[in-house]
Amino acid sequence: MNKPIIIGIAGGSASGKSTIAEKIVEKFREEKKVVIIRQDDYYKDQSHMPFEERVKTNYDHPFAFDNDYMVYQVKELIAGKTIRKPTYDYVHHTRSEVTEIVEPADVIVLEGLFVLESEELRSLQNIKIFVDTPADVRFIRRLVRDVKERGRTLDSVVSQYVNTVRVMHQSFVEPSKIYADLIIPEGGSNTVAIDLLKTKISSIIHDTML
Repeated sequence: MNKPIIIGIAGGSASGKSTIAEKIVEKFREEKKVVIIRQDDYYKDQSHMPFEERVKTNYDHPFAFDNDYMVYQVKELIAGKTIRKPTYDYVHHTRSEVTEIVEPADVIVLEGLFVLESEELRSLQNIKIFVDTPADVRFIRRLVRDVKERGRTLDSVVSQYVNTVRVMHQSFVEPSKIYADLIIPEGGSNTVAIDLLKTKISSIIHDTML
């Protein structure tokens, strides 16, 4: 097996990172094996903390993530080894007991807020992408997602956005844009940029097979 292509996709909360990652998977699923490794699955375990303390965690700060473990598991995949990836329980605010078996792949997509902010994760990536979506669009998407899918209340989502999400985005996520090879405005709706990205990935895959 050739060394896999590692693609990093960063951007603000609800910017469209996951949509772009899924479109890449859709394109290369048949001809190449593709996996997505989401940084959100590597939130630190908080099972030792009372629930009242867990909800106070700043989930939009880099320290909320176990990046060392993420880097370790990505390196394992690069080395051709199967991993047991953690998952996160957003309702109980801690790492879930459920894990996922992930096998090595030809294309590995790393998706998350800080995959470009982390120097160790950046060093593993062949293509670095930043999804640049306006703040109001991101907030509306986040509000709908967290209420419908993550069991949050409207008030809690608004409070979290005002007190932490917006500040952390300006402090950590937005500055990581300078490391991107490609900036995609508007996320998954930017079909031109996504098509160009697919073409570039195809070119790299072809070159590695020669």
